[in-house]
Amino acid sequence: MALDLEEQEQIDELKAWWKQHGPKVMILLAAFVISVSGWKLWQNYQVRQSNEAAVLFDGLRNGLSTNNVKAIRGVAGQIIDKYPRTPYAIDAAMFVAKTNFESGDSKSAKAQYQWVIEHAKQDQSKDLARMRLAVVLLDEKNYTEATKQLDAKHDVAFDPLFNDLKGDIFALQGMSKEARIAYQVAISGLAKDTPFKRFIQIKIDALGEQG
Repeated sequence: MALDLEEQEQIDELKAWWKQHGPKVMILLAAFVISVSGWKLWQNYQVRQSNEAAVLFDGLRNGLSTNNVKAIRGVAGQIIDKYPRTPYAIDAAMFVAKTNFESGDSKSAKAQYQWVIEHAKQDQSKDLARMRLAVVLLDEKNYTEATKQLDAKHDVAFDPLFNDLKGDIFALQGMSKEARIAYQVAISGLAKDTPFKRFIQIKIDALGEQG
């Protein structure tokens, strides 16, 4: 069936448009396909990484249940080195840091808590790592650095814990007035029936007995 003049003009216009813009359209289409494929590959990679890390993390739990320090260090190291972008790496670093501190390896504990602070995506994980790092520094009598950790910006939910620890730092330095203030601030941020409130009050009373 012969095309009429109007239809032929439309086809000619389409051919002319495609001749001018066709290559750009194909490039954009190819880029889109590649980006979608790349995203799917990335998602699959992330899932695979998470699954592999999860298997290792089960081994870490077994080490924790038996208090096998060597196993905890070995498995945690694998998770942190091979799967640093997974949430399991943050948990592994926290667990092995605690294990190292309790076994007397403060240097490694500090490095692992610092790693969490620098790599955790969740602010609460960073805050918990700061607090535990401060405990390690306090144990080393490095009061200045411990205080710096507690003075860092953190979620208000951690205020009572941070201030309680500040009170401990002041108390150990014989700064009773500052310690009392820090403890009182900690208490003010706790719920009325929280048992921890009574624990802090005992420390305040002890300061009074010391004059």
